[in-house]
Parts: sequence; C-alpha cells; structure tokens
Amino acid sequence: MPQWTIAAMTARLVRYADLQTCRRMQSHTDALDLDENEAFVILEAHAPGRAEEREPPGTGAGFSLGGKRQTPGSVSPPYTRDSPEVVVVHSGLWRIHFGPDREMGSIDLAPGDVISVPVHVFRGFSRQDAGKGFLWTLSGRDAAGEVMRTPAMPAGRADQAMTLAMGGRFIDTSSGSYQLKDIGLGGADETELAELNMPSIERLMECVTRADAMPSDPALPLAASDVEEAGIVIPGAMCDGFPAAPIAGWRPHGFTLRRLTLQTAGYVPMHARGEPEVLLMQRGTLQVGWGGGELMLGAGDTLSVPAGLQHAFRNTASVPAVLFVVRGTETPEIPVFASAPAAG
Repeated sequence: MPQWTIAAMTARLVRYADLQTCRRMQSHTDALDLDENEAFVILEAHAPGRAEEREPPGTGAGFSLGGKRQTPGSVSPPYTRDSPEVVVVHSGLWRIHFGPDREMGSIDLAPGDVISVPVHVFRGFSRQDAGKGFLWTLSGRDAAGEVMRTPAMPAGRADQAMTLAMGGRFIDTSSGSYQLKDIGLGGADETELAELNMPSIERLMECVTRADAMPSDPALPLAASDVEEAGIVIPGAMCDGFPAAPIAGWRPHGFTLRRLTLQTAGYVPMHARGEPEVLLMQRGTLQVGWGGGELMLGAGDTLSVPAGLQHAFRNTASVPAVLFVVRGTETPEIPVFASAPAAG
C-alpha cells in the first residue's frame, strides 16, 4: 500500500501557475499566435501528473484532462474527436463555433458552465472578453482520441516542431527525421465531412449546463447544511443516490462529472472512493486532508486523489469553495466514510 506523504500527493497536484504549454497539443491551434493561445496536457496515458509526465501503467484514471487558454479576439481552427469532449469553463467568456467552417452557429459559455460536445462534431473556440481565459477539457479515455481537422486548417507552421498526422498521431519533425511529404496530414475530405454528425444548435444546447442551473440534492452522500453536491455528467441513476444528470450525452463518456460547493467552514469528513477522483478547483480555496498531511488548492489547480485513500475537504476561507469532481467510471461506487458523517 503506497505511503501517501505530502511529497507523494504534491506529485499528483498541478498548480494553475505551473501549467506548461504542450507542443503536441499546440498542433490544434497552429494557425494562431502561440504566445496568445496555449494548450495543456494535465492528465493523460496512464496517470495524472504535470504536462506530458508519465507514471507506471495500471494507475490510469480512465479519462484524459487538458486545458486551454486564449486571449481576447482569438479564434481557434475547427477540429473534431472520435470521443465526447466535455468542456468546463474556469474563467473568461467563451464562444464555441460549430461546423467545419463555423457555419452551424455558436454557443456562448461563462465561468462555471459545462458543455459536452458529441462525437464527430466540429468545434472551434473564441474569446469574448478581456484577459486570458482558461477552460478544462475532458475526454473519456486515457488518451484523448483521434483528432480530425477541416481541410482549411493549415498542416503546420515552420516554427513548430509538431504536426498532426492521419489517425490523430503527432509527429515531431524538429530532428529532421521525418519529411512532411511522406506523412498523410490529418485533414477531413468532403466525403468524411458529410458522414460526420452536424446537429442543430438547439440539439447541442441539450448538452449544456449553466453554472446557475446545476441541481443540488441534500440527500446526496457528501451533502450537509454547508456542503452542496450537484450532478452534471451522469448517464443514469447511481448507487450513491445521484439521479441521471442534465448532460447524459449521446454516447458513453467513460466518466462522471459532479460539482461540490463548500460554504465557509464547510467540511466533508474522511471518506474513500473505489476509483481515482480528480478535483478541478473552480474558485475559492480548499484544504484537502488525509492521514499523511494536507494540501491547499486554489482556483485553477487540479489534484488526483488515489483510489482507496481516506481524505477530507474543508473550506477555511470566507468565500465559497467550488470544485468539479471527475470520477473515471460511469458507475462509481458509493463513498466509504471513516465514520458516519455528521448530520447536516
């Protein structure tokens, strides 16, 4: 059984201030100024860690987690994936444009809003307010799935070492080992475009949940008088009391997404989960404690809590702590408390 020291848990923590731009993911935005448009890998392959780090196999969370920052007025080229992609807005006002040529319309999102973009739907992002906004992206597998670009998206920039090859593979050309003329670049042709899902904006709005409309339930396992739980991406009734959530999706996601809100002095007692649990801090601060110590999370931070670890949450600040909780399964187990939780 691992000894979860502060150092071991810190290795599973990604501070917002420490995010490192991922060149491989920058291939999605290679038509843009890379100083103004950044992409990040936070959790991928087998385990959580800082951008592009890896841990031993067998510790995967079952989904991938990335991030994106853009400056005002920037517009990213459309792309699509072969797995659903859930977007959680951390900061800034965003507009998602749909269709290979952005011709299908758009949906505006604000901080705390969530959208699940269905499989094979082209999307691109633009920023609508001042400052550099940030959002998280979740894909329901350990790797983010194949990416397809529209024919209009450039194949790569001369000052970038990464390019996207057919099948979603990223090729590093900085060493000169590869020549672009020998690689089938991953753009969709007209036949492929015709076969992709192009739902109406009205249909896509069914995949959106607004921050002010996430239903909480006082009967849920972690709820108390000063703690609220709300389901967001949940395919059906769960054994821990969650009903099907507003975003059930058109295909399986491979994970569940919930929101937890702790008022000042709000406390969730020691409990363990049967699967890895990743915390995305939306706003405020949160103290995460366990038998080996405690960590403080701030807005934009992410922490992967190991399966089976007894841990507790406490809000010691004067403002609410709001976090999103991702569980790497569509059928999560009921939490196991170290002792019966106090009545709310």
